Amino acid sequence: MKIKFWGVRGSIPCPGVHTTKYGGNTACIEIRLEDPDRLIILDAGSGIRELGNALMARQSSSSMNIEIFLSHTHWDHIMGFPFFTPLYIPGTSVKVYGPVSCGVTPLESVVGGQLTYEYFPIRQTELAANITYVELKEGRYELGDEVVLNVQYLNHPILCLGYRLEYQNKVLCTAYDTEPFKNIFCTDPDNPAYDAQMALEGEAAARQENRRVEVFFRNADLLIHDAQYTQHEYLSSKIGWGHSSIEHAIETAKRAKVKRLALFHHDPMRTDKEIDELYQQLCQKNGAMEIFFTREGLEISL
Repeated sequence: MKIKFWGVRGSIPCPGVHTTKYGGNTACIEIRLEDPDRLIILDAGSGIRELGNALMARQSSSSMNIEIFLSHTHWDHIMGFPFFTPLYIPGTSVKVYGPVSCGVTPLESVVGGQLTYEYFPIRQTELAANITYVELKEGRYELGDEVVLNVQYLNHPILCLGYRLEYQNKVLCTAYDTEPFKNIFCTDPDNPAYDAQMALEGEAAARQENRRVEVFFRNADLLIHDAQYTQHEYLSSKIGWGHSSIEHAIETAKRAKVKRLALFHHDPMRTDKEIDELYQQLCQKNGAMEIFFTREGLEISL
């Protein structure tokens, strides 16, 4: 597998002089396998625009087969979709995978709903590519050519999927946008809403779900993990926002015996200088596991 990062930020694009090193585009990851005609993309944030431009510049034929796997449908992960040039090229085949996130609203309406006259000058029905949508649930999927995909539900304010892609004895995992599962029941004995049994069951359920996520990326060759906050930021005001701390990502990856940890989904307020400082503070001494902050243009081979 060859992986290239086209967008690594969370929440909103943040171009500017303070984000030139790591980049300001939102989530988009390109994955290439042995088959040169097969392209897998994880998420369609604003980074997918530049990926589309690069594809057009190097494409040798008029047809492309593209698979886009969406972690979830929050706007920062789908906002680049209307600007993905291959959608406008006849002969292009695009299959969009993602969760059922908005009750009875199908994935096609959630993603393609951006292409309406209220938001965009071109409608989805006017796109030249052949686009199909596949709704995913938690489980195992065989995608042909030795590609196995396992899907895991994560902890985010909307249904969000983690992906474990296995190909030729190599494993790539994603765990974003997510935060540790927590007990949702009252744990304060002095609170009138406190119920001892419910509090105990809540703690057990949270531990079980955190364990399931950890097992999901056990022994991964590369884990791309949410790292939007520091632990101080998370505990002070970000609990329940659906994102992890850098420290949490590192500790869980170490327990899961991950080989390489890619810290991803940087806070839009985080400058290049601040990320460099966090790397020096948190990523230097962690045994055999390699830890790094992702940046636009970074390429990795597994």
